[in-house]
Amino acid sequence: MNDFEILKRKVAIIGAGFVGSSIAYALTIRRLAREIVLIDIDEKKSEGEALDIQHGIPDMGISSVRAGGYQDCRDCDLIIITAGRNRRPGETRLDLIAGNSAILKNVVDQLKKYYTRGVIMMVSNPVDVLVWQCAQWMDLPNGMVFGTGCVLDTSRLTRLIADYTRLNTEVVKTTIVGEHGDAQIPIWSRTAIAGVPISEYCENVGLAWNEEVQTELSRKVRTMGAEIIADKGKTHYGIATCVCYLAQAVLNQRLTIAPVSTVFQGEYGIEQVSLSVPSIIGVNGVEKRLEERWADSEFRQFRMAAEKMEAVLDKSGLR
Repeated sequence: MNDFEILKRKVAIIGAGFVGSSIAYALTIRRLAREIVLIDIDEKKSEGEALDIQHGIPDMGISSVRAGGYQDCRDCDLIIITAGRNRRPGETRLDLIAGNSAILKNVVDQLKKYYTRGVIMMVSNPVDVLVWQCAQWMDLPNGMVFGTGCVLDTSRLTRLIADYTRLNTEVVKTTIVGEHGDAQIPIWSRTAIAGVPISEYCENVGLAWNEEVQTELSRKVRTMGAEIIADKGKTHYGIATCVCYLAQAVLNQRLTIAPVSTVFQGEYGIEQVSLSVPSIIGVNGVEKRLEERWADSEFRQFRMAAEKMEAVLDKSGLR
């Protein structure tokens, strides 16, 4: 995409904390938008973050990054919501429901006053719950609101498999579906190395590939976010690059497939909960959720994840 086409792209990021500012920086380096607006209840922070990003080497990014308000959400191609508090050591993402749900309600109330168009990407946690809420409150066509879901989990698993096989991440193809949380499901039945089923590849090179290996890889992915938080207090670089990957599909209008979270409309026999499955992402957000063929055990786990999310919504009084 040339610079003239980029001139048309406008992105608003609601929440200028570590995650929001890292996303703005990554979008700038990737040259994905001409105008990036940081919106935060702490106006001085958003102003400082915008200035800091703008002061980088001009040749590495042409974006205009500035602080703004909800009125700047008019005519955006993409609105990214990162507002909310982060997990503390020992917390799960679902522990954030009450506080971040209230924050999201305030965000949506302000956003609706000025919203004219554009895809809404949810990054705040618990992302599956907040996607469902935002979709109800915004009342946009299905798929226009979606969450980053299991994209980061999938990226982490890809890295772990690459390390285990001592190969480049580019040849590893795997997916995690379900909840961005404890009820996530690695789809081992479709995991491959350069198109070769991973079980076959490992057999050929003399590597163990069994339930014990799979369980350990799953555990590492599931607990990795908590481990990073315990080490440094927060996670923000990994999700920022994942957001860039998804933003490119929306802003460059080039279809991409990724396991993002949206409200199901009967796929896999599931309705009115948000979970991640491989989905086609384009200028209108999620254009289609793919219904893949998985192993029976994987499908059963996915149904259990859906039942868990239904219970969470009901117990929390969110529907």
